[in-house]
Amino acid sequence: MAPSTDKELKATLWKAANKLRGSLSAGEYKDVVLGLVFLKYIAEARWKALADNAKSQTIGRLVDKATSAVMTAEPALAGMFPRCYENLDQRRLGELVLVLDEVRFSRPGKGRARDLLGEVYEYFLGNFARSEGRRGGEFFTPASVVRLIVELLEPTRGRVYDPCCGSGGMFVQTEQFVAERAGDPGDVVIYGQESVEQTWRMAKMNLAIHGIDNTGLGRGDTFVDDRHAGVQMDYVMANPPFNIRDWARDERDPRWRFGVPPAGNANYAWIQHILSKPAPGGTAGVVMANGSMSSNTCAERGIRARLVDAGLVSCLVAPPAQLFRSTAIPVCLWVFAADREPEHARRVLFVDARALGHLVDRASAP
Repeated sequence: MAPSTDKELKATLWKAANKLRGSLSAGEYKDVVLGLVFLKYIAEARWKALADNAKSQTIGRLVDKATSAVMTAEPALAGMFPRCYENLDQRRLGELVLVLDEVRFSRPGKGRARDLLGEVYEYFLGNFARSEGRRGGEFFTPASVVRLIVELLEPTRGRVYDPCCGSGGMFVQTEQFVAERAGDPGDVVIYGQESVEQTWRMAKMNLAIHGIDNTGLGRGDTFVDDRHAGVQMDYVMANPPFNIRDWARDERDPRWRFGVPPAGNANYAWIQHILSKPAPGGTAGVVMANGSMSSNTCAERGIRARLVDAGLVSCLVAPPAQLFRSTAIPVCLWVFAADREPEHARRVLFVDARALGHLVDRASAP
């Protein structure tokens, strides 16, 4: 019997997917399951052939052949799928194929941002992040945090950029924000970068499933190889990894306009990279560790003072605790604005929102 509600459907899909877990690493497991979801979306005719042979003992080999054929036919999809289905438990893989085959993903009249396939993909991303704990934070930012950034910046047209885009949540929420206001998603152009190959694949798939052009997503270390150098952005949104000690520091980098970040912490390297991007009138919203507001190292304190003196810091928000399952570190949100009016340039709005959340379980607030 097919699930009768979206909630039941997602739970059924997750239960079927979990059967594949076995000896797979968390990263491999994500790749395998999300790759299947994406294959159903991108290649309907090939998917039907797989569903017809789901009980075959060679279903994994058939899936590998199908993904190879898709990538050959569409060069833009090169590298998007893992090649490991032949090595999985064939019976359980076939069961997942059959469950996915029963699902009618599209919901006519609701608009692409309400497409059920996209919701299932995001549901899986959230569950993977929860199951991986700390490592899950490397690719997934809680929806409430993303929504806060998007609604503060209000991106309705122009270039939107995320230098550490994870699975692409900032872009999906931006598209939804535009659609909810009867805007034209085509007025927004997406630019992003991600250093982890598996995560980059997830982002490419996530955007494609939501009908968002993903050609602006580059792969590589943002500090070493800025894939969008020289491109001015209207909106920058980011949740960079906190307090990274081992990063590619170059003291001669022209992005360090406000001071060279310390070798042992990349927080202000991320901030200055982000501030190198906005076009005239551009804005940026960045999630940072709370310590970024008060760190007393000479380098960071000096950079922070120069940012304020330059009139770039518009607002600092202290959100509720425990928003992230991946870390217990308290976080804050920096909002930057280029070309502020002179009378407001040195004013910084502080928002204490720590009491505005409530726990949805023992691990996180909404």
